[in-house]
Amino acid sequence: MKGGWGDFAPRIYVALSALLLLALLIGVMQGAVALSPMTILKILLRSVGIPVGPVTWQAADETILLELRLPRVLGGALVGAALATAGVLFQGLLRNPLADPYIIGTSAGAGLAATVAILVLPTASVLGFGSVALSAFVGGLLAVQLVYRLARVDGRNSPATLLLAGVVVNAVLGYLGSLSILLFEGSEFRLRHIFTWLMGGIAVNDPRQLLATGPIIVVGIVVAYGFAVPLNALTVGEEGAQALGVDLNREFRRIIALGALLTGAAVSISGLIGFLGLAVPHILRLLIGPDHRRLLPASALAGAAILVLADTAARSIAAPTELPVGIFTALLGGPLFLFLLRRNGRETGWR
Repeated sequence: MKGGWGDFAPRIYVALSALLLLALLIGVMQGAVALSPMTILKILLRSVGIPVGPVTWQAADETILLELRLPRVLGGALVGAALATAGVLFQGLLRNPLADPYIIGTSAGAGLAATVAILVLPTASVLGFGSVALSAFVGGLLAVQLVYRLARVDGRNSPATLLLAGVVVNAVLGYLGSLSILLFEGSEFRLRHIFTWLMGGIAVNDPRQLLATGPIIVVGIVVAYGFAVPLNALTVGEEGAQALGVDLNREFRRIIALGALLTGAAVSISGLIGFLGLAVPHILRLLIGPDHRRLLPASALAGAAILVLADTAARSIAAPTELPVGIFTALLGGPLFLFLLRRNGRETGWR
């Protein structure tokens, strides 16, 4: 990219912020019942006590916007930002373009825990989260802890051992989840629930879910920016990073913990949404370069916008039937990802 950091940053962030705002607007407008921008504005103003004149919309429109559509769109933005940020963290830490938020066991642990919860646990709710969401959150974090401990050799971790341990744990827990489904003789509804959860879908059924996950994700993204300098140092290798004063063991622990927390919070309201955490950081790395000071905030904005658009497509194209949002994250990001790879050739920003 030409120009200095000061010239570049405002342009990319303004463009991505505008994309996110447009995605949010489209998300609340589109669905089985279309809402106009003016109706949306009036309902939102009226909901906070600002007079807007006579009510010209149906009562159902207000319910759809405030209780269904707006929480879902905001949840999708949070999940997309969290997964994209976690993808940047893991790709930078492991120096591997194939790393994603689920690379070190989060998806398999969350998937196994959610499967067991759907099959055997009674319905429960804590802060708006059901037993499935809570189980997935805890299962994902426990799986990451297991991978971290298995990969620790002689008091330290390395990218290679962490990746290998993650692959093994993902495989074992994934097959345990499949075995649980095969052994369970339950209703078709429960099995369908499992497969729907595994394919991903934004599920914000209570505003308290956003109040619980929102601060975790927002603060996590802010904290992630503090790791930009160590991640930049790691691009020259472990020895080079140590020469620059990076404490590798400490940074490994912190980055893994933060990435796992962001991913776990996202999974608790979305299930397993694949490809986004892999593709968005990689696409932006190709477009704006490998500097994590640019990459982390840009990925959060882009991930939020893309997932909101994908979720809107998933619930609108075949309305009133909803399609798994993971299909659309692949359809939106995949072709662009491949196009940029072919266009840039070897210039991927990885060393």
